[in-house]
Amino acid sequence: MKGYLPAVVLAAFLALIMADCEPDPTPTPTPVLPTPTSAPPTATPTADWKLVWADEFDGPDGSPVDTAKWSFNTGAGGWGNGEWQYYTDRTDNAYIQDGALVIKARREDFKRSRYTSARLVTRGKGDWLYGRFEVRAKLPYGQGIWPAIWMLPTDVEYGRWPASGEIDIMELVGHQPARVHGTLHYGNPHTFEGDRYDLAEGTFTGDYHVFALEWEPAEFRWYVDGYHYQTQTTWFTSSTKGTYPAPFDRRFHMILNVAVGGAWPGFPDETTTFPQYMYVDYVRVYQK
Repeated sequence: MKGYLPAVVLAAFLALIMADCEPDPTPTPTPVLPTPTSAPPTATPTADWKLVWADEFDGPDGSPVDTAKWSFNTGAGGWGNGEWQYYTDRTDNAYIQDGALVIKARREDFKRSRYTSARLVTRGKGDWLYGRFEVRAKLPYGQGIWPAIWMLPTDVEYGRWPASGEIDIMELVGHQPARVHGTLHYGNPHTFEGDRYDLAEGTFTGDYHVFALEWEPAEFRWYVDGYHYQTQTTWFTSSTKGTYPAPFDRRFHMILNVAVGGAWPGFPDETTTFPQYMYVDYVRVYQK
């Protein structure tokens, strides 16, 4: 996709896709239509954040992920976005190698799907209300490839998606490998606000980068490699069960995944190479 679709057209297109899919309580992130920040402020995270949860992925090569910290969402069906992959819990798609988590998207025939990948979640094993969420990762690339580091509500107290909120720490669409996005989703009707960050040189596939989000009761701050590129302080809830800062006043859990295809990134074509890899050096969660 060279540009961005108008919001009304995009919303209608997504609604049609979601109507054709089975309901899913944890949808994959949906696209943001950002206004680029021409001169974002710089910021250094304060020293009063204390580490409360981490995975350094330091197991033996080829070993599975630590199931005391992660579970898997599995299956196909589009995941609310018209995606083509089947998410599995196999070490073919998620494993430890050289001190990093590897999520591997493969082209293969598997249970009526043409692609496989993995989607890891901390729900019930890591759930947080507020904090600093920091992930050092190297990302896949290519037409139709869609890696994401994001969060969904654990308790869904304000209603089905998107009423209970979604926090996108990082998304990349593979045909734009030097650009990442950070977004909030909320409300009924669906509302989303976000911004993007572009590397001055190189791509997010060539080396590791640190993606961080600081979430406090009335503020979200997004960082890439310590560079503060976005702040959000205004949103709303459409539920009668809460007031601002709802829906972002309840516990959320983290998700790491690589989708193949979808309404936002488009679909793989003859230029897309497989397998594709997302490498995660660490995930660290801090609170005050």
